[in-house]
Amino acid sequence: MGAESYINHPNFGLLYQLCDLDGTTQLFATLYAQRLFFRVSFEGPGTSFEAVTRNEARSLFEARVRVVRRTLPPAEVHKLETIYRQTFL
Repeated sequence: MGAESYINHPNFGLLYQLCDLDGTTQLFATLYAQRLFFRVSFEGPGTSFEAVTRNEARSLFEARVRVVRRTLPPAEVHKLETIYRQTFL
């Protein structure tokens, strides 16, 4: 996890990156209310936005945390856990 990342959605405005899901897909939330969640894919020539429910976003985030616990340093895992608590609890 590096610096904060934002992307502009054509209808919902500025989205805030919550986490990487894999090499080409990331999980984003609306910046201000963090009530709408999107799985954003950067494959091919364009960017695709897929709206996901809060529960699905939570499951995707939890799955990512389980994976990175085995591969990333504890400080990076702590950052993800902090984002999780701020967003979903």
